[in-house]
Amino acid sequence: MDFPVAYIDVAALRHNLSQVRAYAPDSKVMSVIKADAYGHGVREVAAALQGSDAFAVARLSEGIQLRQYGVTHPIVLLEGVNTAEDFIAAAEHDLSPLIHLQSQVDLLQTITLPKPLQFNWLMIDSGMHRLGIRPERALVALEALAACDNVQGEIGLMSHFANSDLVGDKRNQAQLTHMLSLKQQTGLPVCLSNSAAVVSLPESHLEWVRPGLMLYGISPFENRFAVALGLKPVMQLKTKLIAIYDLQVGEQVGYGGDWTASEPTKIGAASIGYGDGYSRHLSNKAPVLINGRLANVIGRVSMDTICIDLNDFDNVAVGDEVLLWGSESLPVEQLAQLAQTIPYELVTVICKRVQREYSRDT
Repeated sequence: MDFPVAYIDVAALRHNLSQVRAYAPDSKVMSVIKADAYGHGVREVAAALQGSDAFAVARLSEGIQLRQYGVTHPIVLLEGVNTAEDFIAAAEHDLSPLIHLQSQVDLLQTITLPKPLQFNWLMIDSGMHRLGIRPERALVALEALAACDNVQGEIGLMSHFANSDLVGDKRNQAQLTHMLSLKQQTGLPVCLSNSAAVVSLPESHLEWVRPGLMLYGISPFENRFAVALGLKPVMQLKTKLIAIYDLQVGEQVGYGGDWTASEPTKIGAASIGYGDGYSRHLSNKAPVLINGRLANVIGRVSMDTICIDLNDFDNVAVGDEVLLWGSESLPVEQLAQLAQTIPYELVTVICKRVQREYSRDT
């Protein structure tokens, strides 16, 4: 088998879904599996998360792909669609484009779909100011959709927290207030809680929660790791040592010579780099695990390889496994902090040439 490999723990996915239900026992769960299930492989993740009540992806192509894989759950397209052709395709594949523009409402009143859209959601801009219809315009849009032959069944109200990872932030309560007011006026179900809100804002759970990151065993909070939330890491990113050699004092490692040996040093090269999606921002920063012990990445991350300081290792050999992230002692959240980014980015950019291997635990 070629390395690197992203090992995906199917049992951990199921565990994390059960944790969502423990946090929000009275809510239905719309599991977010966009961006190839956050880099974990959408076909296998959808199968593992069959216990979800619905799925959400970003785009029409992602929804069609899930239908081709045989997924029968309701599927919401979070970016919606904007043309007659795309609405027709969504209807043909029993997909549910999120309505977030008045122009989408208007278009649905003028076109003929092969069958009505079902499991419909109106996106409300409750404060994030990214997608959505303003709360004061929601009732007009709902009235038009309810009268539209292309829309069938109850229409839910959806919105998205901008700051739910900031526990206690007053803006969260302001957004919730908008949605509770609309719920009171319309009696319609609400889907508002993302992963951070599932954990930290139980009053926002309502009829539906919409977890994403936490399903993959990753904390949505900057200062808390997943283990503290009862979650299990799903992805372990691993590779192997492909070379070991010795440096003399003063010899430099990698492009630009950003690391210089201050003493005789044993160095390892491992097969992973930015061409695999391993962030170049981890150069001279990241720890890795080899034989259960921490070692440091030295020099710049290159396209296909990283170099590792092995000076404290006596029994290490070419072929030994290198864990990049995914254990409780080396969580992806820690790597994200070192790279000055978010864990979402690290897992979603892992490239296709990194094989995914799935546990078959039941």
